[in-house]
Amino acid sequence: MLRRLEVAAIALAALIAAGVVALLGHTIVGLACLGGALVLGLGAERFVARRFYAWGYAEREDDLLVRRGLLFSRLSVVPYGRMQFIDVTAGPLERSFRLATVRMHTAAAASDARIPGLDREEAARLRDRLAEVGEAQAAGL
Repeated sequence: MLRRLEVAAIALAALIAAGVVALLGHTIVGLACLGGALVLGLGAERFVARRFYAWGYAEREDDLLVRRGLLFSRLSVVPYGRMQFIDVTAGPLERSFRLATVRMHTAAAASDARIPGLDREEAARLRDRLAEVGEAQAAGL
């Protein structure tokens, strides 16, 4: 949602600039800019939509799977028992759309498992579930 808003703002600015050029008497140049802005806007929308659908997660019995990436696909397996804490963060723009990001911190220094763009209530539910299952898994060691 946020990325689509960014693409729409950039495409709108390009369309307005092309319209101004066309109104100033450079009709052919303005129409070419208008067509270029439209093509670039549609291409950016397609790219953003693909990036959105590239993210995914699945809760399993012993671990959490986090999938991401278009060109370079990455699948992270985060065992519940290795989670140290779970953050739910939301910047000002995310808050305005009632979105949040869940970030899992593990014992591994390089762990960067995160799930962006979740609904605020889903992020809170996931955080509580991961904390609950993580405590149960850690207690069983």
